[in-house]
Formats: sequence, structure tokens, C-alpha cells
Amino acid sequence: MSGVHHRFVAADEADIRLDRWFKRHFPALTHGQLEKMLRKGRVRVDGGRAKSNLRLVPGQEIRVPPMPDSFKNNPRPGRTSEPDPDLVRQLQNGILYKDDDVLAVNKPAGVAVQGGSGVTTHIDSALDELKFGAKDRPRLVHRLDKDTAGVLLLGRSAKAAAELTKAFRHRKTEKLYWAVVIGCPEVPDGQIEAAVAKSGGPNDERMQVDAEHGKSAITDFKVIASAAGKVSWLDLRPRTGRTHQLRVHCAAIDAPILGDGKYGGRTAFLADLPGAKTLHLFARGIRIPRPSGPPLTVSAPFPPQMAETFSYFGFEESEADEV
Repeated sequence: MSGVHHRFVAADEADIRLDRWFKRHFPALTHGQLEKMLRKGRVRVDGGRAKSNLRLVPGQEIRVPPMPDSFKNNPRPGRTSEPDPDLVRQLQNGILYKDDDVLAVNKPAGVAVQGGSGVTTHIDSALDELKFGAKDRPRLVHRLDKDTAGVLLLGRSAKAAAELTKAFRHRKTEKLYWAVVIGCPEVPDGQIEAAVAKSGGPNDERMQVDAEHGKSAITDFKVIASAAGKVSWLDLRPRTGRTHQLRVHCAAIDAPILGDGKYGGRTAFLADLPGAKTLHLFARGIRIPRPSGPPLTVSAPFPPQMAETFSYFGFEESEADEV
């Protein structure tokens, strides 16, 4: 039996009930046992008492009382490791926007948003260093793939995080991604509507188009520029937020994202291009309703490898529309 510890609600656990969160992480714990712990205040959310039907928000801190090790399953990492100082410095120097409710950071490519098996450096581990005078650590409200750079939004309070999460859940956000893809789509613009589902892989993270069992996934796309048909620059605006949606959808229209071997195989690489093994997908900007005030629009500057590739092919940033 271990002592008291704290867990943080993951981005993919948004809006699930507290009792279902415990069922996911501690399957042997009965509902009656959980209710007893809640009545006695042994389980707390963000330091306060809670009921079993509480809807959770990413980044909320759950106090887990001592329980037998046999109750544990798939534990999520908490504040167990010191943040990487280089990552903290990158994030602090890459603040894109900050007010009392929202913090927008420029996420570096190659860094996971949250921890997992074998992952020790991640954004979540650095959030205590991004308080900037606030009482609480900022809370994750959405995710970006590990290899995707760009705009990442955080809520600076539980209330703000709940409002931001609701905006993502109800599709009130407009997200803009830029990608460099192999070849050129058959049409200059359109909408990709192809359901996606898990197909296995490490941590069950690989996705595939699956019209029968998949979840609805919709992406609007537009070709901004092309370099002799060898590569193209796409404006991608996902209307849904499925795992790896843009990568799967680009591969589905025979235009895999440059550097995306997972979904494009060997065709996703160009032998004569420096940095061709880097995933060329970039979360350029986002527009979202704010908990207070008018909608917020935030954009991120190019990550280094994207900037080099744009220069190599002669793509000009001014050619594109913004959010």
C-alpha cells in the first residue's frame, strides 16, 4: 500500500466523470469504496471536496489516498520529476500570449505534451514554471503531437480551463495548420471527410481510415503553393480533433506530410532535402472564444526546420491566409 499521491487529469480525459476516472486508473476500486472516500474528503480535486459525477478538466489535480497496489492500472505521471531546464527556458521565451485566463506557448517540435511510458521530458512537467504569479499551475486544454510545433493553449485557472475545454469540445475553435506534403492533391482545395480509428502500434497510437468503425473526422484543405509538383504547401483546418487526423487525411489523398514515415512510408522522404526526416506539420494559429472579452487569435512563428524548407522551395509566408 502506497501513500498519498497526486495525479493530473490528462488532455484526453477531458469531461469524463470523476468516478469513471477512478475506474480507468483503479479498476478494482468499487463505486461504494470511492463514495466513502469522497464523503470523508480523502479524495480531493484541486484541493477541494468533490462528488463522483464531477466532470473533469485537463490539468486538474486529483488527490489519491493510500490504496493497495493491486488497485492500480495504467497510472498517469504526476509531479514526480524535475522539469528539464532547457525546455522551461524555451517555453518561457516562447510565450505567445498571456492574460488572466489564457496562456499560449510556442510548443517546440520533438517534445511530448504529457508523459507516458519512457517519456521523461514533456510540457506537463514544466507547467509549475509557467505560473507567472498565478496561484495555480496552468492547465492543458488540448494537445499537439510530439513532433508538431506551434500554438498550445493553457488555462490559467480551473474555471478558464473548463471554458476553453468546452470551446474545443463543441468545435467553437478555428485551428490552422500548415504542412509541406509530397506531391500535390488532385484538386486545389476541398474537404476530406474520412472517419479514423485506432489500428494498433506502440501505446495503441497508430490510426487509420475506417469508415465502418471509425469516428467522424473532417479536414478542410487548400493548396497554397507547389514546387514543380514535387512538394506542396497546404493550409489545413481540422473541423474535428481526432488523433493524428491531419497526418492520416493527407496520406489518404496521396499527399503524405513530408517526413511522416509513420503514415507515408518511404514516399514521405526526399533524399536531396536537408531535414527531410522532420515532420513538416505546424500548428500555425488558433482562434477561440475567451472566458472574458472578445475571441482570441494567436499565431506562432515558424519552427526552424519549416523555415529552412520554405526557403529551400521558395515558399513565401505572405501567400497564405491566417486564422
